[in-house]
Amino acid sequence: MVPGRLIAYRDRVRSTLETAFETEHSPHDVAASFAAGVFITALPTLGTGLLVFVLLAAISDRVCKLALLASVVVLNPAVKWGVYAASFWLGNRILGPVPGISLSGVSLSAGPDIVARLLVGNLVIAVVFTVVGYAVVLRLVLAFRRRELELGDALPEVGSE
Repeated sequence: MVPGRLIAYRDRVRSTLETAFETEHSPHDVAASFAAGVFITALPTLGTGLLVFVLLAAISDRVCKLALLASVVVLNPAVKWGVYAASFWLGNRILGPVPGISLSGVSLSAGPDIVARLLVGNLVIAVVFTVVGYAVVLRLVLAFRRRELELGDALPEVGSE
């Protein structure tokens, strides 16, 4: 059951990305849109990230809406819980553990310290995801379009003879 879900998830991500690759936007615009979407989606925006997507799409023609959508597919709500756990762990590594708090002794008074660690770790992870996402999508778009170009060049032109 799990391998089937993973295959379906992979296929959905691939399909969304390939549709984004076929847009009229430049490879840089597609990759930058995906990277911006990943950054916004990776942050704990509590749903307001979608409003930021709408705002970005409204103020700039260079934003590839499909690439923004693809970022949401990649960092979907189920995946974000893992990102948050990794963010808190990384925040603890950077800022140190919350003083006097163990897993069994978490209280509301420790809230600001816990949130600070979550946000610091999450910001670092979001930046890493953004840089990696831009590089990967740029390479994928270029390779995808190069393949399309080679296919088009191999076809004979109608009426050329």
